[in-house]
Amino acid sequence: MPQPALSTSDIAQRVTFHNDSQIMEVSFEGLELTNSMDVNLFYDHIEERIAETGDSLWFFLVNYCDTKIDQSAWFAFSKRGKELNKAHSMGSVRFDASEITRRQIERDAGTEAFDPNLFYDRDSALARLLTLPSKRLKKIVMVPSFTTKDLIWRIDFLPDEQIMHVDFSDLSFEHSRDVNDVYDYIEQQIKPTNQKWYFLINYENTRIQSPAWIRYAARGKKLNQEFSLGSVRYAAGMETEADIRRRAESQDFRPNIRNTQCEALELIAEMKNLTA
Repeated sequence: MPQPALSTSDIAQRVTFHNDSQIMEVSFEGLELTNSMDVNLFYDHIEERIAETGDSLWFFLVNYCDTKIDQSAWFAFSKRGKELNKAHSMGSVRFDASEITRRQIERDAGTEAFDPNLFYDRDSALARLLTLPSKRLKKIVMVPSFTTKDLIWRIDFLPDEQIMHVDFSDLSFEHSRDVNDVYDYIEQQIKPTNQKWYFLINYENTRIQSPAWIRYAARGKKLNQEFSLGSVRYAAGMETEADIRRRAESQDFRPNIRNTQCEALELIAEMKNLTA
């Protein structure tokens, strides 16, 4: 796997939270983003920092001064940016974009139905943000999508094969409450076994919506670290598979995605042979 050009400390210096004005300021100034790995690392860090604040909604102030985004990195940059905005932005403004970056952003704005809010300097961008109303005063009620009855049949242990089969088929994780409900239930089932398992996960028609991704990534990582001998996923749709592969690229895990359950079981057998 190629090594990222950006370190965590490099990225951390570029993300600042102004609590009084509820603004998250992100600086891409002087960066040349040439690959999706660095893009995904940057957005992973932003998501983690937002989660640490305890507030899910922020105004976004984004500095594009002297930023260059290669065409090969643009899809990941655009995709992750839109997901972040959808999940956590009360309003976003961008400033000091180069002509090339400006055209890229405006082209996306024309095809993806969002307002680019581009300004030539920070003061103008900041002034625009300060006119926008905060949405934090509105209590966000996350209505659970699942009950225990919906989940009880989705976890199956195969002791002879050391496999825990998890069926996420046809589930849509709408927000962090859904993620916590599902992973709390999985942990309740797996902890009494007092052992680690190979995870076999059915992703057929599974959707992980933007507001759920931060929590989904964190809970999945924690569960794998504590209880997994190896994880294999199968039957993921194109969008979900692409999201998993993007996360895997920057978070240093193998996506291990197969088309069918049979192919997934064959991969688990290969994993066992390597550790035998």
